[in-house]
Amino acid sequence: MRVLIVGAGTRGDVAPYTGLGARLREAGHEVAVAAHQPYAELVTGAGLEHLPLPGDPLTALTGRFSVRAFEEYGRRLMDGLAGLAEQDADLLLLGVAGAPGRHVAEAMGVPSMGVHLQPIEPTGDFPPVMSLFRRSLGRWGNRRAARLWFESPLLAGANTKLRARLGLPPMSPRDLYRRREDTRWPVFHGVSPLVLPRPADWRPGLEVTGYWWPFLARAWEPDPVLRDFLASGPAPVFVGFGSLAGARTGRYTELAVGALRRAGLRGVLQTGPRGPLSDDVLAVGDVPHDWLFPRMAAVAHHCGSGTTGSGVRAGVPAVAVPVMNDQPLWASRLAALGVAPAAIPFRRLTSGRLAAALGTAVGDPAFRWRARALAAQVSAEDGAAPVVEAVNRLQAAR
Repeated sequence: MRVLIVGAGTRGDVAPYTGLGARLREAGHEVAVAAHQPYAELVTGAGLEHLPLPGDPLTALTGRFSVRAFEEYGRRLMDGLAGLAEQDADLLLLGVAGAPGRHVAEAMGVPSMGVHLQPIEPTGDFPPVMSLFRRSLGRWGNRRAARLWFESPLLAGANTKLRARLGLPPMSPRDLYRRREDTRWPVFHGVSPLVLPRPADWRPGLEVTGYWWPFLARAWEPDPVLRDFLASGPAPVFVGFGSLAGARTGRYTELAVGALRRAGLRGVLQTGPRGPLSDDVLAVGDVPHDWLFPRMAAVAHHCGSGTTGSGVRAGVPAVAVPVMNDQPLWASRLAALGVAPAAIPFRRLTSGRLAAALGTAVGDPAFRWRARALAAQVSAEDGAAPVVEAVNRLQAAR
């Protein structure tokens, strides 16, 4: 089958699909990944075809907050999704941001399935990840708030325009959601069930499979500067803020360096600059987390789904600095699993708080013991297998 994975979003939204796509390719399928242009090499480096999506979410995420910037990104993304209807595909696999691709699949007359990195389905177990709520609203409130997201005016307007552009009959957001549920549209979640147990109130067809690890070329070698830095002293800690590293890099770097100095730790920073910042601090660019994290004493990060998974797999303690959306959920799970101290919300981050959390994560051996035990279990999972099996079943039924 020719499988098209729609991986709209930033690097963390694309990288897991390179590993999933590689597994599908190994199973005999032809795989293409639709992603924004900055991540083309990420896709092609895994031996997969890249289909460009217009726009770049980093423009909206890292600049000064602007409703207009988000609207422009959304408009360009919808243009790109509509254009995918002209591609040749037998199946569409859709991430959360690419969910409107269900209309594209309908117009193409092919099936689709969800391959989500964020658990957006209504559940009473935790607050909805695609909302402004950070605390539980109670089981009924959590479910209701998550349900309302599927009918938000922003999504409703975009879906209406996309369906009209594709020549599909109009449907209300409520009817679209009901059809999604009545047909038990399958959604696979690329996260370990040990990190996020499958909610008991989810309907059939919603599965938590295990992580989809990003493709890592066997020939990848670190920069000699990084290799020498790691060998020159005790294991450092990692500090990085994901996509936010593109905004106010000077402030974030100064904050991280100050925290490392207070805690008396060596550090590898992924906050924007590159090169040695002192004898004990090295700033790096694009380094695969699956290679870097096992060499760290602890990892402090924004708790994106993929970064959280890489940290868990590495078996090192974490310091959670969540910003938005699903990140507070992953931060709470790391703390509940005993592999991280209490999270520091990004808006409350200071050098002092970061230094204290890093000192606790590195200094208390219980965090490392629990992290190693969790890593051994998570590494034994095969998160891609259920997706490959589902695609194979579809092929056999054709």
